[in-house]
Amino acid sequence: MPNTSNLPATSNPIGGNLMNKTIKCVCVGDGCVGKTSMLISYTTNTFPQSYVPTVFDNYSVTVMISGEPYTLALFDTAGQSGFELMRTFSYTNTDVFLVCFSVMSPTSFNNALKMWIDEIRQSSSSRAAPFVLVGTKIDLRSSTPDVELLAKSKQKPITREQGERTAKEYGAYAYIECSALTQENLKETFDTAILAALTPSTSKRRGIFCCC
Repeated sequence: MPNTSNLPATSNPIGGNLMNKTIKCVCVGDGCVGKTSMLISYTTNTFPQSYVPTVFDNYSVTVMISGEPYTLALFDTAGQSGFELMRTFSYTNTDVFLVCFSVMSPTSFNNALKMWIDEIRQSSSSRAAPFVLVGTKIDLRSSTPDVELLAKSKQKPITREQGERTAKEYGAYAYIECSALTQENLKETFDTAILAALTPSTSKRRGIFCCC
């Protein structure tokens, strides 16, 4: 799946990683929102059917950008409490963050805004890096049992419009949603992260919104 030959190369790379043609992408978000499954599905082209570890092994893939090979270094993080120090260590020299939430979990959506965006912005080693807001598990929006379960607690799935509006409000480079299970928009999610890392800072602040 990692094949991004249609992406434009940057003529003005920024940051030490990009000078070496390495893009460091760190995924953050609550536990159980599907970060690890998303990374495994993207890098192996297979959705994990068995136990998924809390933290995905750091993994690198080679992607072609306008004929130039880049290394996309992917870092998973544990969203549970008690892992704060470990997470912040991984933020050093990050080129782009994926701030993830499950569209079937309003709590994880609220935490993405109130906790995770704040955490990466407050870290001196990562505050300048752009972030992409990512809604996961979109295949469950059409799952009647899951929707009914939310309704019992007077909740609804997070809509695409909510994600897009909130991403603009919080200064995300983009909002995109995907499914690790069906791989819908999965490649596009990481393509967007790469574009965010390669885009000059002024454009990053304006942001784009690609709810594919």
